[in-house]
Amino acid sequence: MDIIDDQGNKIQQQYPQESKRVVAGILGILIGPLGIHKFILGYTKEGVIMLLATLLTCGVGATIMYIIGLIEGITYLTKSDEEFIDIYQNNQKTWF
Repeated sequence: MDIIDDQGNKIQQQYPQESKRVVAGILGILIGPLGIHKFILGYTKEGVIMLLATLLTCGVGATIMYIIGLIEGITYLTKSDEEFIDIYQNNQKTWF
């Protein structure tokens, strides 16, 4: 439903930006080597890098990707919603 002001102009509704902090944090900790937490945040290139590093090395690279996912997951969960949105969703900080 559109909202119209007194002059007949359509008013854009303002929704607070949803934080993906908890979902990305848990996925980073549990299945970090697959890079799913990167895809959740919209970092497609970084997610593909993590996924390919895990798959193309037959799992050897999964150890390194797991450590990265674990660190990122813990980092996401220790931030407040406001900090997380500012750092990872607005400013697009892609690694750590």
